[in-house]
Amino acid sequence: MAATMDEATPQGTENVDETDDDLGWGQSEFNNPATVSDTVQYNWCDITDEFMKATEELQLGELLHDTDFGLFEAMSAIEMMDPKMDAGMLCNQAHRKVLNFEQSIKAGTVKIKDLTLPELIANIDATFACIVTWLEGHSLAQTVFTNLYLHDPNLVEDRCIKAFSLFVLKMLEMVREKVNRALVFEEEDFQPMTYGFKLATNLSDLRVGGMLKEVEEEYSKRIKSTRSRKGEERDAETELEHQQCIAVQSRIKFCRMFYSALLAFNRKEVKQGVIEAKRHIQQAEQLLGSIKNSIHFGQESQTDSTDTKNTDYAHVMGFEPLVNQRLLPPTFPRYCKIVTSDEALTYMSGMMTRISRICDVLECSNLHSTFDFMMEFSKLSPCVLSRSLLQMIFLPQNKKIFGTELVQDFIKDGIKMFLCPPVLAPKSWLMNNPQAKEYVDALLSHMIRPICTLYQIHGHNRARQRDKLAHILEDLANLQDEADKVDAALHTMLAKQEPGRQHLACFGSFVLYHTLCVMIQYTLSGFELELYAPHEYHYVFWYLCEFLYGWLISTLTRAESFLLEQESIVEQQQKGRSSKKKSKKKKLRPHDREIATAQALQNLCNGFYKAMVGLSLDDKLKKPNPEFDNEQVRYEHRFAPFGNVLTPPPVQYQQFLDMTNLSKYNPPLTPVDFYISSCKHFQQAKGIFESIMNPSEEILTLIKVAKTNFVVMKLVVGGHKKDSKEPASFDFTTHNIFPIIKIN
Repeated sequence: MAATMDEATPQGTENVDETDDDLGWGQSEFNNPATVSDTVQYNWCDITDEFMKATEELQLGELLHDTDFGLFEAMSAIEMMDPKMDAGMLCNQAHRKVLNFEQSIKAGTVKIKDLTLPELIANIDATFACIVTWLEGHSLAQTVFTNLYLHDPNLVEDRCIKAFSLFVLKMLEMVREKVNRALVFEEEDFQPMTYGFKLATNLSDLRVGGMLKEVEEEYSKRIKSTRSRKGEERDAETELEHQQCIAVQSRIKFCRMFYSALLAFNRKEVKQGVIEAKRHIQQAEQLLGSIKNSIHFGQESQTDSTDTKNTDYAHVMGFEPLVNQRLLPPTFPRYCKIVTSDEALTYMSGMMTRISRICDVLECSNLHSTFDFMMEFSKLSPCVLSRSLLQMIFLPQNKKIFGTELVQDFIKDGIKMFLCPPVLAPKSWLMNNPQAKEYVDALLSHMIRPICTLYQIHGHNRARQRDKLAHILEDLANLQDEADKVDAALHTMLAKQEPGRQHLACFGSFVLYHTLCVMIQYTLSGFELELYAPHEYHYVFWYLCEFLYGWLISTLTRAESFLLEQESIVEQQQKGRSSKKKSKKKKLRPHDREIATAQALQNLCNGFYKAMVGLSLDDKLKKPNPEFDNEQVRYEHRFAPFGNVLTPPPVQYQQFLDMTNLSKYNPPLTPVDFYISSCKHFQQAKGIFESIMNPSEEILTLIKVAKTNFVVMKLVVGGHKKDSKEPASFDFTTHNIFPIIKIN
């Protein structure tokens, strides 16, 4: 049981040496009482009875909070002797001597030449599993470098395992370099530490690729030599060897294709490199099916693990899970469970698909389409490597968009497409004015950092995105202020030359649009991350429908009017030059689709808000005890980041109460009134969504949500389960943000 010690630090232990023969904590001389100096004085006090008596006052599930031991200390504490929290205990589970690579070779437990085909397959598959586990956020020491062959491939004589080991080391270095450069990872995503291991930096990239090619050709010859000829019958052993050779060759070829793709992403000509990388990735992806079907060939080479019951590591020749236990940091390490080979190959298949998909970003021709691409890709919760590669394609080392276009020009083109302010309009007087050009260039240079940060934010994992979106709002607020000042100065200059035109709210509308998009995304992400309780839904949906989407629709409409106005000016100029009559064409509304989507989402949120108010009045929502839960505190906490923004102004809690006060209605509104209103909004949302041409998967899903909730509200209006006192529930399986309401 637990005990206290008056003198916690024993004296006279500074000369005690630990043995190097065993990596377990229990085998050192320090633990042998006979070797400890007689000067050490302990005064142990048994507190078992006092401890047990004190715990009797605690009920099941209760915790004791002390000023010196709070939540932070509890989360940082190590649970002694639990292998999942105390990494040192893993060593004590092994009833064997832990050997490094050289010791294993001398002991004969690891072969460096003449490896059988099953042994090669098993080693490669186990290494794939370790690589995937590393990409999922675990350390190299606990995953990939449990493979002893990677500690010193120069000692290996087998050509296949040597080439594969060198490929792994080079691949690790390339992945680390790309992830570190992109800077879109957090501690839980990726651990870049190499723990002092050399990553084959002395070999050139081409040399390692050539070694893989040589091994692949060697096994191609073996495949041909074991292939059955017409009219010839082969024995089972030759057929087995043929299948195993195919299995090894497909794995080596996959490594070569993946390696070539990573090299292609390094090319200075970004677009050519991405096209080449996509071709290699697609070839690699085609091999994964046959690799997965041949996993069983390597299973027979797995070693018997009679000395440990730990099944979280692969028991394959050449792997020692405890070899790096001394390299772990002094803080408690994350418990590491290596994925299975099946899981690893499934993960790799998904990763190949994601990497192939990010190559399509080259088809995005402007700022907004690229932004939409990154947002949609982020919704897939991609792995850290594919997220990093996307960032490196968009803004490579030369700090030019796709390696060719200046960021400032990219933003300028985006503004022209969004609303085309007069200063950027062709043949405009302002466009050729030096003072106006200076104002615009200064503003565009200040836009670079926040706009690039917005792109980078969508490279982080979904949880971290929410935190970073809150911080970017302050930068956007400062940019908004500067944009408004530039608009005012340009408007004054333009009014002197062209009194009929204005320049107010041009650059400001562009910044405001992005600010509103960030605010909406921040608010909606709370549903995706399951941060909101059901009793909070009403004010969250109200803020969205009555405020954020309203401002967004207004901003898009204003931008559209600017574009249509510029189009009219161009037409008038053309008419002045040519007297030929031209057929009237219907003007296309450039932001029509986005405005329609925003209007549909506004109605959808309004439908949820009215439904929540009705359910609350009907006592069909579980509400917290007001003594322990203050709605104003929750409200202010949910929308706290919006306080940094001046435009649009944040809605204070008291203002929310005044706007949603039901006592001003005479006669008082009933729950049925709100259900009927909710029905109308859901129906309107469904109609607008259905009117959008070429709907995406997202829109089709939202149509289903709106349609289903319309039916549910219709049933509630008709008295469905009116007498039930069970609270309503919300199903997020169809859509992770907008739920389907269920009346229980």
